[in-house]
Amino acid sequence: MIENSFAITGTFIAYLILMLAIGVIAYKRTSSSSDYFLGGRSLGPWPAALSAGASDMSGWLLLGLPGYAYAAGIEAFWLAGGLLVGTWANWLINAKRLRTYSITTDALTLPEFLSRRFHDNSKLIQTISAFFILLFFLFYTSSGLVAGGKLFETVFGLNYTTAVIIGTVCVVSYTLFGGFLAVSWTDLVQGLLMAAALMIVPIAAMNGGFGQLVTDLETINPELLTLWNDSKGEPLTAIAIISLVAWGLGYFGQPHILARFKASRSNKDLTTARRIAVVWSGLSMVGAMLVGVVGLVYLNGQGSNLADGEKIFMLLVNAMFHPVIAGILLAAILAAIMSTADSQLLVSSSALAEDFYKQVFNKDATPEQVVTVGRAAVILLSLIALFLAMNPDSSVLGLVSYAWAGFGAAFGPAIVLSLFWAGMNRNGALAGILVGGITIVVWKQLSGGWFDVYEIVPGIIFSTIAIVAVSKLTGEPSDEVKAQHAEFEKQLKELD
Repeated sequence: MIENSFAITGTFIAYLILMLAIGVIAYKRTSSSSDYFLGGRSLGPWPAALSAGASDMSGWLLLGLPGYAYAAGIEAFWLAGGLLVGTWANWLINAKRLRTYSITTDALTLPEFLSRRFHDNSKLIQTISAFFILLFFLFYTSSGLVAGGKLFETVFGLNYTTAVIIGTVCVVSYTLFGGFLAVSWTDLVQGLLMAAALMIVPIAAMNGGFGQLVTDLETINPELLTLWNDSKGEPLTAIAIISLVAWGLGYFGQPHILARFKASRSNKDLTTARRIAVVWSGLSMVGAMLVGVVGLVYLNGQGSNLADGEKIFMLLVNAMFHPVIAGILLAAILAAIMSTADSQLLVSSSALAEDFYKQVFNKDATPEQVVTVGRAAVILLSLIALFLAMNPDSSVLGLVSYAWAGFGAAFGPAIVLSLFWAGMNRNGALAGILVGGITIVVWKQLSGGWFDVYEIVPGIIFSTIAIVAVSKLTGEPSDEVKAQHAEFEKQLKELD
């Protein structure tokens, strides 16, 4: 338990009240499913960029990445570098095209877009896509709840189960209120808070500047300062490096990030948003890695060690700052958790409401009914994710890596090729989604040799092959699909 938790508790409560107030304001502006799931396509560059970044990084940024750097040193740069390049490439390649194509097809959700892109009257693409979204987001959301559990457990001395439940209530409460607008507005605040915390904490804890930090790390373990060896001095294998860098490939298929592209108010704003997103991501990840290595030096100087490296940020904050300031900085963890879990719950609820309920059970559902079902889905999915998060030994990074790979492989190739290749057809899209998603589930169970490579790599490769091969083997897309793609290309030029 962190000392002076009374002051920290007060700060947390004030922060939650602020977030709930934003949710209530957004609630008053939410009257349709478009408002609830895409914010009426009204996001400017700052909320679009920081909402995408904050919902992307989650508690992983303040717990998982610092914990990795704490254990492995600058080996973590392989992972962070891959993610930074992936962030830039996703905004550059997908953003404008996906926003424009979602307008052309009048699609709110990712499954709905893929279904309408290929005129899939059977709705099989939409249903299977929604299934994979629900499957992988349950693990992704549970990772945020695990992070919340660790936060409340460490700060307030609660038992893990109680801590996870409190964190879940915090997330669900305002996601229920305002939908996408609440999520995006709060993500703007939370993204700024996360970046500020990750800059302030390592600088405050660094004793003697960067040069002294390097000297101290060399004294502790010189292997922490090399990109090519692990912390034990063993050379990093090609499999290890590929697996770390390949995290960046996952961006192209993350539904909660892609939703920000569709929700932006104009294509021109997306260029500005891309720059903001890349700078924010770069600064935040550098700060997160510094938290890990600075924390290692700090603990070494204290003659102590930390069994769970994912708690190093919390330990430094408690040691370095006045309780009120510590409360604000620790609220950054809550911000990271809430900004991702709420986005994931929103995308998952849209999959249930728009892609299952409306398509299968009530095709004549009114917008109000869809929103109501979406809000009920938030509660249901939260309870399932809560159940998955109940294991106190769960790793935030481990849960995120599985879900990240699942989305990257199931949707990444399908989305990118659907935006660029006029010859891609419905059967190819369906094959790619199935092969990508199934590869992740199967590969995760295998080990030894190349089976140790991060499952996103074979998932994306096999998915891409399936899309191209099946599209070629099953004939050209219909004239209607070709005409729609031509209309999209025309509209893209007009909106640019």
